[in-house]
Amino acid sequence: MRWNHPERGFVSPGVFIPIAENTSLIVDVGRIILKNACTQFRQWLNDGIQLDYIAVNVSVKQFQQPDFFQLVEHVLEVNQLPPHCLELEITESVLMDDTQVVMAMLEKLKNLGVQLSIDDFGTGYSSMSYLEQLPFDTIKIDMSFVRKIQENGEGGTIAATIAAMAHALNKRIVAEGVEIQAQLDFLTQCNCELIQGYIYSRPLPADELAAYVRKNHAAVRNALSEPRYLSA
Repeated sequence: MRWNHPERGFVSPGVFIPIAENTSLIVDVGRIILKNACTQFRQWLNDGIQLDYIAVNVSVKQFQQPDFFQLVEHVLEVNQLPPHCLELEITESVLMDDTQVVMAMLEKLKNLGVQLSIDDFGTGYSSMSYLEQLPFDTIKIDMSFVRKIQENGEGGTIAATIAAMAHALNKRIVAEGVEIQAQLDFLTQCNCELIQGYIYSRPLPADELAAYVRKNHAAVRNALSEPRYLSA
């Protein structure tokens, strides 16, 4: 999501999303993002661009909305998407709320067939007990840990520990913010399944992403057939 301000130009999501999260605006913004993302994914599939799934961030306030589950069901139905084509990325802060309520919502989404990811892992309140109890499919290693992996491969202790813990719990791993080859090599050695970051591409508008995938179709499909995947 980008904001093209008439005077300030492009405003980073890092600036306006935290403000939206402190107000009720994030609920409306999140609703629009979920709808648009699934509509775009259906369009890509219709255009013959074969992608496995789309991941969408969900704010704490949006997750807490009484109609959130119905919204997910509706968006999938309208776009005729199988539930496994959608992955919801939920931050660790969700786990601060009533665990029983959170568990009930996650179980409903899981039973629907939606994939679940815990975002920014290691920066907040997670523990082994949470990971054992909650039905997450994917753990995302926060970029702050990836950035500590230096050119010589040192500094990745926390990232390696998270990867080992996730594998022990049969969770898939995504590493965020991968920018240099040393980081990619280190994470590959940690058997990190998915890589996300500038080493592959900066964020792209939908039409440019479609062109990127078409141009790199063979490389992307070969990567998707191996244990390690690309994530745009």
